[in-house]
Amino acid sequence: MARRDSIMTKPNDSRGTFRRLLQSLGPFRAMIFLVVLLSVLSNFLSLLGPSLAGSAINEVAAGKGQVRFDRVYAYALRMLLCYVSASVLSLVISITMVRISKKFASRMRQQVFEKLMRLPVGYFDRNQAGDIISRVSYDIDVISTCMATDIVSILTSIVTVIGSLFMMVSISLPLSAVALITVPASILYTTHMRRITQPRFVRRSKKYGAMNGFVEEMLSGQKTILAYAHEDAVDERFDAINQDAAQAYYDADSIGSTIGPTMGFINNICLSLIAFFGSILYLHRLISIGSISSFVLYSRKFSGPINEVANIINELFSALAAAERVFSLLDEEEEPADPPTALSPDRFLGEVQMRNVVFGYTPEQTIIHNLSLDAPAGRLIAIVGPTGAGKTTIINLLMRFYDVRAGEIRVDGQDIRALTRHSLRSAYEMVLQDTWVFRGTIFENIAYGKENASLEEVVRAAKAAHIHPFIMRLPEGYETVISEDGGNISKGQKQLLTIARAMLSSHYDNSNMLILDEATSNVDTSTERAIQIAMRDLMQDKTCFVIAHRLSTIQSADLILVLNHGDVVEQGTHASLMAARGFYYNLYRAQFE
Repeated sequence: MARRDSIMTKPNDSRGTFRRLLQSLGPFRAMIFLVVLLSVLSNFLSLLGPSLAGSAINEVAAGKGQVRFDRVYAYALRMLLCYVSASVLSLVISITMVRISKKFASRMRQQVFEKLMRLPVGYFDRNQAGDIISRVSYDIDVISTCMATDIVSILTSIVTVIGSLFMMVSISLPLSAVALITVPASILYTTHMRRITQPRFVRRSKKYGAMNGFVEEMLSGQKTILAYAHEDAVDERFDAINQDAAQAYYDADSIGSTIGPTMGFINNICLSLIAFFGSILYLHRLISIGSISSFVLYSRKFSGPINEVANIINELFSALAAAERVFSLLDEEEEPADPPTALSPDRFLGEVQMRNVVFGYTPEQTIIHNLSLDAPAGRLIAIVGPTGAGKTTIINLLMRFYDVRAGEIRVDGQDIRALTRHSLRSAYEMVLQDTWVFRGTIFENIAYGKENASLEEVVRAAKAAHIHPFIMRLPEGYETVISEDGGNISKGQKQLLTIARAMLSSHYDNSNMLILDEATSNVDTSTERAIQIAMRDLMQDKTCFVIAHRLSTIQSADLILVLNHGDVVEQGTHASLMAARGFYYNLYRAQFE
């Protein structure tokens, strides 16, 4: 399915990305201001060193036997104090920036996760889970690391460059002009390299996201891979994806790594020019040896930060590329807000109608064609049909995970688009074929269906779902911890847990409609029959929509809708459909012949 991104920050708009990063730092302005002040003070102290060194050299150059050691020692002691103080302040700055980056990363992850909770289901259908996880973890880590280390270097470099330039001008204006000759070349070169490297870092982040998505997908299907002996084929696919990611990494870093040496070469040319013209000025007695020494030290301080920024520019571009991916997620179109006039009924009777519904996940493909149905309150509606007929799509529309393209769906006579999504979705209880359990105790997983549920209530629901005997055989009973995604229990047991969860919720909320999407597909036939008996209480007086492939389980349905290619080709009771000897009849017979 084609992916549709709503990206406000364009891939090459690094300035826009940088501005948004600065805006994201808003809550930390006070701490950043403190870092800037400490950085200015630290660099001021370090900038005094070359001046003191030049003064000491001038004392030594007074002539043979005329060295004033007391002054040399005094200048040396001052230099030591300045450099020690600057080092202590640099340590404080680094610790402060680490704290800021930690809080910034935590805040950004919270924003991204909250954004994910507001995105429509369609976003997760279009994007790999691994790629989304990569944005939440890897990309934000890249940004955080850049803030903790590179931002400090940049702040320090700015102050050092400005301070060094001021000191250079105060020592010798002609030599300062010589030193600045290479600055335009440095600026033009780094600007040119940014345009080349930035798209490569964006591509690198995307390739890493794709690789994470593939790994997550393969790990979740590891048993199937082993069952079909496809290990070698998966290895080959991963090798290709891994090579793409490695090549993207090489393409970005190989070019980016040339920036530092090139800037170093330009700076060395600058130093050579300073030495040459400084010698000429000294021969004409326009400058002292100590002043030349101080100027050379300041020129190194002036060019050093530029060279350092050139060396870390890879990390900066990588952080900008990561920020673009994070901001593109934050810019995704959210599920539309409910209109102010949206209704929020406390309880629904459960009368559902669909009128001339047309729907497709993409504009060029229509899955549901002109579908109409009536589900009176308290009736059991079964939806059957071959794979791909549109059964699960109907459930998505009933829950308003997607909006219809044409037609309307009504509940108790109200168009569901005139209801709040929360009230509509809370009116349904759902037991899906794709079960979901989380890392936690069995008690917590069942109690998810009711806030502050007691152990007695959870046990009652577990007994009704026929999962209680299995739970009691476990070493810690209801306190047994389920691993992530229920990896230490079977699919059937996971499905029984979700059924127990629905049964617990059903008794204590106002839901009056029930959706069962192949709710017993992973349990054995005898257990399925026992659960069906127990679920009659769950279905009592509720409007039930049941998707089933095993047609023997829905013979008692009040109405059976037979779907094929998005159309209702037949509808009626089991007896009437069998008597008609049509599409349903052939489906039913096919399961027993």
